[in-house]
Amino acid sequence: MAGKPVIAGTDGSAESFRAVQWAAREAVLHSLALHIVSVPAVPPPMAPGWVRSGTLPTRERQAARHMLAAAARQAAEVAPGLAISTGMLAGDPARALAEAAHDGALLVVGSRGIGGFAALLLGSVSRYVATHAPCPVVVAREESTAVHREVVVGVADEQQDTAAVEFAFQEAVLRQARLLAVHAWLSAPVTGAPPRPVARGQARAGPHELLAGAEAWLEALLAAWRQKYPQVQADRQVILAHPGRVLAGASARADLVVLGRRTVLAPHGPGAGSVIHAVLSHAHGPVATVPGN
Repeated sequence: MAGKPVIAGTDGSAESFRAVQWAAREAVLHSLALHIVSVPAVPPPMAPGWVRSGTLPTRERQAARHMLAAAARQAAEVAPGLAISTGMLAGDPARALAEAAHDGALLVVGSRGIGGFAALLLGSVSRYVATHAPCPVVVAREESTAVHREVVVGVADEQQDTAAVEFAFQEAVLRQARLLAVHAWLSAPVTGAPPRPVARGQARAGPHELLAGAEAWLEALLAAWRQKYPQVQADRQVILAHPGRVLAGASARADLVVLGRRTVLAPHGPGAGSVIHAVLSHAHGPVATVPGN
């Protein structure tokens, strides 16, 4: 992620300031700068004119400047010496943040905002950017200060989740943390290792056979990554359960939960979008979503 800064979105809420602080610590961890952005709260009747002209009313512009300055001060308190810049975005909050992410190594937002129009930035918008931004996105939460020395990554498909798995290993290296790769599904076999064809008259594989096959598949996948990152203790968990529920539960003991995007967890199971939504809605700590290759 060298070169581009960590970008943090804020709307002035306490939770968004905590997200900025989390982003500041992450920037230090990666030896990157921090760029704090905001989509100012403009009353709906004024918003179309601002979008067309690009000129923010004086009162709203001053409020946004004060808010960004306050966020920068809080970031500097937790990360003295960090290079920090700020900027205002215009337009639809979700699309503005997603567009800004093109210039970032990582985008960090809170999980909810302050209510009303301004809450668009960190409420529904956090879910939008988590599934649409071109760079990895972390949705930070209030319960994100504990250190557990564990990174959890959800693995559904070997090829489509490559970027998420590598991101998780890199984070584990930086945090000196162990890594847990989780593969969970409700009723279908793993996508990366489909079961052998069933001959006529032969019984289909039962849960024990499916679990054994998934364990072998995930272990083979991790073996290759352990060679690349030998300093990381990487373990696995394969379970018949809803992936979103399992990963949300794992977030209570993890420093970071990592999910890939645009993947299919199982042919007849929940899709990646529903899993991401479930984890973001119920997680106890920060969740990273990583776009596929």
